[in-house]
Amino acid sequence: MIQLVRTNSEHLDFIALIKSLDAYLAVTDGDEHAFYNQYNKVDMIKHVVLAYENDGAIGCGAIKAFGDDAMEVKRMFVAEAGRNKGVATTLLKELESWAAELGFKRCVLETGKRQAEAIALYKKNDYQVIENYGQYIGVANSVCFEKMLA
Repeated sequence: MIQLVRTNSEHLDFIALIKSLDAYLAVTDGDEHAFYNQYNKVDMIKHVVLAYENDGAIGCGAIKAFGDDAMEVKRMFVAEAGRNKGVATTLLKELESWAAELGFKRCVLETGKRQAEAIALYKKNDYQVIENYGQYIGVANSVCFEKMLA
């Protein structure tokens, strides 16, 4: 059974999972890793969700304010031991619920075109492709998404 914990970016399990995520992205992003990595700092993110199975942290995600009406989904990751069990969708739905509880109307996010599993996850969860925003404008290997919250 998957258990979720709301916390912040100082949680040691989040820090450990992010190290695994960054190692994965260093390979998949290739030469572009340094560009993307500069936007993935986790200095005091206030809204982090961790997923646990059998007392072990197997996934994480975070949200941070993006303008007045949106939260940006950041640092989504599920360790190999947690894949193909619905953990990513469970995390994403919890992040969306938290954003709505905080009064935000939508979630936005960016992922790399090389992250096929991530793109499939967001499309499956009713995220719509939007124009690249902010630092991702004009970046050919980025794809941005948006979802309006209920």
